[in-house]
Amino acid sequence: MITGKLKSKIDQIWLDFHTGGITNPLTVIEQISYLMFARMLDLNEIKNEKRAVRLGKKLDKERVFNSNQQQLRWQNFKELPAQKMLELVRDEVFPFFRKEIISKTAIGEYLADAQLMIQKPSLLVLAVNRIEELPLTDRDTKGDLYEYLLSKLTTAGINGQFRSPRHIIRAMVEMIEPKPDERICDPACGTAGFLISTMEYLTEKYSTPSLIHIEKDEDGSEVKIFPGDKLEPYKSHIQKNLLTGFDFDVTMLRIAAMNLHSITPYDAAAYSKKDLVCDE
Repeated sequence: MITGKLKSKIDQIWLDFHTGGITNPLTVIEQISYLMFARMLDLNEIKNEKRAVRLGKKLDKERVFNSNQQQLRWQNFKELPAQKMLELVRDEVFPFFRKEIISKTAIGEYLADAQLMIQKPSLLVLAVNRIEELPLTDRDTKGDLYEYLLSKLTTAGINGQFRSPRHIIRAMVEMIEPKPDERICDPACGTAGFLISTMEYLTEKYSTPSLIHIEKDEDGSEVKIFPGDKLEPYKSHIQKNLLTGFDFDVTMLRIAAMNLHSITPYDAAAYSKKDLVCDE
């Protein structure tokens, strides 16, 4: 459950956007989501780099950022001066979303119209600094953050845009006992909580015990890491056919696609481009 401290951080980001001249709630949510996605891309890259080292594998084919694109990583552009940061994010990071993410992460079609609406360098710096403080490696908290963002919409909830409690989602997934060679569909996926929980379940169940290890999260807490190495025989199916989600809201689909990018073990392509469909 999202804490008062985290709510306060989101409220401050929201206020920053309003003060900076961006007052349309949907635009604010989309811009925050894009920036959160930019950070999650980098966090995923870091995680995959560590995993490759641990397993003694090369990461070249699975990299999102090649050697000439390192400046597009969150950890690098967040340190730039305000004006240079704005120019880089506007002229390079967002075009990267629109053009290259489509082939590198299989969610490009949901970012095809991504535009940076932030025109003030000072606002971008504020937003980046605020988002840097959010615990985006915690999947449950991240889902709560999206839910709280959606609650800012005056129409939030009218179309059923509420997030199911984590323990309920997990219990339902365990009752279903999904298999890695099956197809899992959520007909009203929202931010993709059920689909993500399904992949977490499979990753945990199909991991060699000796390869499971403990890492420290951003806040210093210990997190058990499951490699999902026994899913390797099902890799093609996982990448192309495992997860399918539907929603009538394009914004939900975009958030779901960005949220799904954090699932393991095949972060870069865990579902096909046609899997998340807008049913209008």
